[in-house]
Amino acid sequence: MDAGLPPPLPGGVEFVPPETIEVRTGAWISEGWNIVKSDLMNFALMALLLAVVSNVVPIILQGAMVAGMHIVIMKKMVGARTEIGDLFKGFNFFVPTLVASVLISVFVFCGMILCIIPGLVAAAALSFSYLFIVDRKMDFWPAMQASHAVVKKNYVGFTLFIFVAGLIAGLGLLACIVGIFITMPIYFAAITVAYRETVGFASDPAAIQ
Repeated sequence: MDAGLPPPLPGGVEFVPPETIEVRTGAWISEGWNIVKSDLMNFALMALLLAVVSNVVPIILQGAMVAGMHIVIMKKMVGARTEIGDLFKGFNFFVPTLVASVLISVFVFCGMILCIIPGLVAAAALSFSYLFIVDRKMDFWPAMQASHAVVKKNYVGFTLFIFVAGLIAGLGLLACIVGIFITMPIYFAAITVAYRETVGFASDPAAIQ
């Protein structure tokens, strides 16, 4: 299962994940929905902006926009005031999110070629990368490594979580396509909830710039 995923950095200080991690797919997705539901129209607008901006220059802008969505969700989770402009705070982490986006795309694509399941495992293993970048100010590779360190505690559980969350996000396309602008934020919110529960926020989300 480790094949093709970031190995520990030689001589570096590694992130040490919790010893035991319980994957709670239903609870994380439910809480993600509650977060999105609390500000539904703004999340739908931000999802639309994320899709439009990300597709202006595919992959290049996507990482920063995804990081921005996580920042908005993190602020919402601690009761901080949020605004549309928070979505663009991910560009303050442009270089690490850009490289992470490219590498994640490569890992997932290569995994999908190998009978789909390895691609899902790679997507799960790297799902916290953007959160480690914005929350712990890690560079792209240590962030990917840290995400992998958490997920490898329970590959099966996290892979099922990402599969179910991704399936829900995809169902938005069936609702006249516009439904994706509701289900997409739920996907990112569920991942942010999972990160907070398994890793914990290292910085004050309200102070992220």
